[in-house]
Amino acid sequence: MNNFSLWNLFTGDIITAIASIVLVVFSILTWAVIIEKFRLWRATKRNPVKLKQCDDMKLLLDKLIRPFDKNLWFLSMVAYVAPFIGLFGTVWGVMDSFASIGINQSVSIGVIAPGLATALGTTALGLIAAIPAAIAHQYYTKRADDLYERLDDARREYEHKK
Repeated sequence: MNNFSLWNLFTGDIITAIASIVLVVFSILTWAVIIEKFRLWRATKRNPVKLKQCDDMKLLLDKLIRPFDKNLWFLSMVAYVAPFIGLFGTVWGVMDSFASIGINQSVSIGVIAPGLATALGTTALGLIAAIPAAIAHQYYTKRADDLYERLDDARREYEHKK
């Protein structure tokens, strides 16, 4: 008798469980970064970033832009890596299905389905982690780049007036 459940879909064996845990952690951390960036940009809307005159305006510009670039690397990494972790789970589930066929000497749906369901489950987790990370990375990188260009234009204008 096969005791397949939704829980087993993501924790069928140690490899699937590790892949699933990594993807869930990536997803949670991605949303934490997205919320952090949302709050930062909302605060910036109320208090716009302005370039103040100082001796090294280029250094000041870099310091001002740093919070907007912070943790964008993580979103990029999750966007690129999560689908591969999900794909690994897919391959693992398909291999499990083939192993079940060999052990049971049967190609019935009851033999193949658990491995394929696990495969699709880890694929889904990979996409659930990667898609928001990719969208947020592109969106917040563009906003940070636009802010940097605006501040750099102000810096050059100030230096030209000197």
